[in-house]
Amino acid sequence: MGYVNETKMSQFIPASMIQKSAGTWTATLASNTVGDVRTAADASFSLYIPVLLPSNDVKYQGAKLLSVDLHYKITVAACDNVATVELEKESIAAGGAVTGAAVSTTIDTGHDTAAERLAVADHFMTVSLDTPAWVDKDEAYFLVVVVDAAATSVFTLWGAKANFELRI
Repeated sequence: MGYVNETKMSQFIPASMIQKSAGTWTATLASNTVGDVRTAADASFSLYIPVLLPSNDVKYQGAKLLSVDLHYKITVAACDNVATVELEKESIAAGGAVTGAAVSTTIDTGHDTAAERLAVADHFMTVSLDTPAWVDKDEAYFLVVVVDAAATSVFTLWGAKANFELRI
């Protein structure tokens, strides 16, 4: 029996599925695009982006996570900081205990500094795993981004995309 091995798979994660820790967010349809817009405020917030992929307890089957793209826009004024961009891996033990660890990643050259991530612009940031990983049935991945907005920064979140290899 052979496998189907697709190496260029992706899964879109809409802004509505991304948890936001603080601020006033409004789901918005503008110019035929759907996103969540944060009301300008001089405050920090976190984005918790679930990486929703098929998992498997058979080694080298299911989804092999390669990278996560984050699509967002900053207008009016640059943010004060976007220092934290971290991929988290949660593991669930048979007894139900949950542990977590940061995954080693590399951010694309257009976003590999906080100064690039906080600028007024349309952003397409790619966070690549240094060692791509097969997603086990007892694991979950979340991309966490912490943004410190300036008083007049308007942050629009379009969504994210998980890029993976699928073997079934």
